Amino acid sequence: MGIRHFHMHPEADRRQWQNPESILAVAGLKPAMTFVDLGCGNGFFAVPAARVVGAEGRVYGVDADAELIEELRQRADVEGLTNMTLGVGRAERTIPCERCADMIFMGNVLHDFDDPARVLENAQKILKPSGVLVDLDWKDVPSPMGPPMSIRFSPARAKDLIEAAGFTAGPALDVGSYHYLILARTRSE
Repeated sequence: MGIRHFHMHPEADRRQWQNPESILAVAGLKPAMTFVDLGCGNGFFAVPAARVVGAEGRVYGVDADAELIEELRQRADVEGLTNMTLGVGRAERTIPCERCADMIFMGNVLHDFDDPARVLENAQKILKPSGVLVDLDWKDVPSPMGPPMSIRFSPARAKDLIEAAGFTAGPALDVGSYHYLILARTRSE
């Protein structure tokens, strides 16, 4: 995966323009769910997700950056979050569990994957038939932070990629000044 531009923002600063708890609520995360965060970084979404799913739920976090995974492990330990399974790996080649996820979350990363189509194919293997794929990404409009405009995916492009991988995607939802959210489900056979 390429450079993750949003990691340059300390969490307190990032929370001024992105609220992980409200985004996870819009996505439909509930207690006892299994949540897979592909490209989880240092846990900006994985830690709040672990709190939401609680002891009856599970959070799998995958990221190619070993330092960020270690930082997330330390955060989980400090908070006593024992419901997290973390691993270093590229989302193109990593399947943390099969048909286990109620929700697969990709936060600000679809445009960063070397092979987004492969990541979405893997998501089909990870997601339960009743599960939801969540793509949160940067709007394709200029903003004071975020990746270069040249690599951002418009909601239409993201939706096309998601649907080409066998999902049915809903409309892009506005979740703040800089981001959109797409919820998708596996197509019925």
